[in-house]
This record gives sequence, C-alpha cells and structure tokens, in this order.
Amino acid sequence: MAIIKTVRGFTPEYGKNCFFAENAAILGDVIMGNDCSIWFGAVLRGDVNSIRIGNRVNIQDNATLHTLYEKSVIETGDNVSVGHNAVIHGAKIGNNVLIGIGAIILDNAVIGDNSIIAAGALVKAGTIVEPGSIYAGVPAKKVKDIDPEQSKEMIDKIAYNYKMYAGWYKQ
Repeated sequence: MAIIKTVRGFTPEYGKNCFFAENAAILGDVIMGNDCSIWFGAVLRGDVNSIRIGNRVNIQDNATLHTLYEKSVIETGDNVSVGHNAVIHGAKIGNNVLIGIGAIILDNAVIGDNSIIAAGALVKAGTIVEPGSIYAGVPAKKVKDIDPEQSKEMIDKIAYNYKMYAGWYKQ
C-alpha cells in the first residue's frame, strides 16, 4: 500500500478509481480528483503547502511534487501527465498538459492549457508558458505552437493509457 500520511493535521484526500503504487508517497495537504494514478517512487509532499490535482492526472515513476512554505502551491488541471523523474515545485499546470521525462518546473511558473514541456526542460520560476505551445531547453523557451486539438489528442492518449496501466495493477 502507498504511504499516505497526515502531516500538520492535513490528511490526503482523493477521488474515485485512483491507483497508488505501493511505494508512492502522498503526504499532508494533497487533494486529488478521480481516475488519478501515482506511480512507483513518486512523491507528493504537501507538508509545507497545498497540492491540488485534477481528474485523470498521472504522476509517473520517481516524479516529485513539492512547494515553498507559505509562498507557492501546486495546482494541476485535468488530464495532465507528469513524466518519469519530473519535478514540479510550486507551479500551476493547466488542463491537457504533458510534462516530459525529467522536466523541472519551478515555483510560480504557470503552464497554459494544451501545452507540452519537453523532456529535460527547465522552466524557471515565474515563467508563463503560453497555452498551446511546446517549451524545451535549459532554460525552457518556446519552440513552437501546437494545434490545441493535436495536443489534446496526444495528451488524451497518454492519460487514457495510464488509466489502462493502473487497471492492470488493480486486478
């Protein structure tokens, strides 16, 4: 069973049909929606401030979500995929977003809807990522616009696949 721990009087809350890997850690002020999956080694550390996760969000293996004490929070919209080894530290993530493998998103960054953050990208603190765009590099910069329907289709597929993968572990 996943590590689900009350910290500072906050107990994590989650919706229906969620999957938590046995060594995932969900701590403190974390609230997530329905159909979410938190994979092996992932850490959602809501010990110093809040983490709010939408519906159909997958946090893949070894990803870490954390915040700054009294200075930043994490909010994700619906249909978000956070790739393996990614770090989100106190940022707002819109709907239908893909955070690539090993990407880092720092405090008070805002990732617009229907966007992709490339694998290995570093989104600096306070960066505003335009909706419907791809950002890549260190530091991350806009590399191109992406058609919202194309990005949503690709991101929907990943979110659907992770819901399917989670189902394999519930059997």
